Amino acid sequence: MSGAKPKVLVAMSGGVDSSVAAALLRRDGFDVVGCFMRLGSPGETLDELSPGDEACEGGAPGPTKIGHQGCCSITDAADARAVAAELGVPFYVCNFKKDFGRIIDYFVDEYANGRTPNPCVRCNDWLKFGKLHEYAGQIGADFVASGHYARIGEVDGRPALLRGVDESKDQSYVLFGVPRGQLGRMMLPIGAMEKPRVRELAREFGLPVFNKPDSQEICFVPDNDYAGLVDRRRPGLAARGEVLDTSGKVLGEHDGQHHFTVGQRRGLSISLGYPIYVVSKDAKANRVVVGEKKDLLSVGCVAAEANWLVDEPREWRECWAQYRYNSGPVAARVRVVAEAAGQNTTPSGRTGRFEVEFESAQEAVAPGQALVLYRRERPEVVLGGGWIGEVRTEAYSSAARHSAAPHSAARP
Repeated sequence: MSGAKPKVLVAMSGGVDSSVAAALLRRDGFDVVGCFMRLGSPGETLDELSPGDEACEGGAPGPTKIGHQGCCSITDAADARAVAAELGVPFYVCNFKKDFGRIIDYFVDEYANGRTPNPCVRCNDWLKFGKLHEYAGQIGADFVASGHYARIGEVDGRPALLRGVDESKDQSYVLFGVPRGQLGRMMLPIGAMEKPRVRELAREFGLPVFNKPDSQEICFVPDNDYAGLVDRRRPGLAARGEVLDTSGKVLGEHDGQHHFTVGQRRGLSISLGYPIYVVSKDAKANRVVVGEKKDLLSVGCVAAEANWLVDEPREWRECWAQYRYNSGPVAARVRVVAEAAGQNTTPSGRTGRFEVEFESAQEAVAPGQALVLYRRERPEVVLGGGWIGEVRTEAYSSAARHSAAPHSAARP
């Protein structure tokens, strides 16, 4: 039909954010298709929702809600289906259960190797804006949309990923891995809104999830016992190991290095008369090193699996760097570095590396976490990011101090 708006595949998780995203697109005249990703979370029995083994199955509303088990549970599937019915849009359940096993394997492998994983970022990379884009092409959809608090804008004449307007909910950090070429096919309808307004809209649209609480836990670790999951998957890791101080002195024992994360203070069962923290881990030797808060400081890091949403910075470029989802950005500078030998096999298949120097020393920069970079002069613009591999604790070079000054963790 002449003048018809494009088809949009909306990732509907059953939460208020993705539901409002779908409703806004429907209101604005887009040809909306809802899609729930079947991941195989604990307690899930989606066979009643999606009979057969096809990649994606359609269906009508109807299943009864059961207990909540995370962000992609049977309850969420039922809620997403109910919202689609309210909006009058087609709804499909996509069976990504086998693909999701890769996320869980990654999570367990990272802890086994002494790193701190971020499965939600990987899920966005591999499934929500990986497999889902492939499926969008199969059904002739022009765009893929989601309920993330981030925005797609235009910078220097090209599509760009921007922070969400609601700083307390901003999710640009977890979207840094979207391939640059896909930005023009992404839609983030609620990124310019604050959460209270999204809930108001859900009520105005008559969506049954308008007062549904936000999901907080990792969907495949609903009890938040991540170490227990690792123990069950890798029972050989649950072995006694040494707890050392930074000088190498043995202070005690632990039940497996995967029970600890860099920066952790509680659960060490060691008393030295002053606060101590996990400052590093040696997975091969199953050792945990503890120290004072000052021992957590680092001046920079090297990240791998780079994904650039702008042209690579071959020379030093000032930026803002965010090394944890729940922390603010800090002043830094970045440049790409040569490939290291043996870097041709990574979880994502990407091999680019870059180094970052912080203008002031930062606490608990942990290997395995995502490091996301933002434009210095326009801090809402995402430059790209990668995964922290090496943390540097050596003193600043004079070049790194050229404009160093203490910087608040608050967002610029």
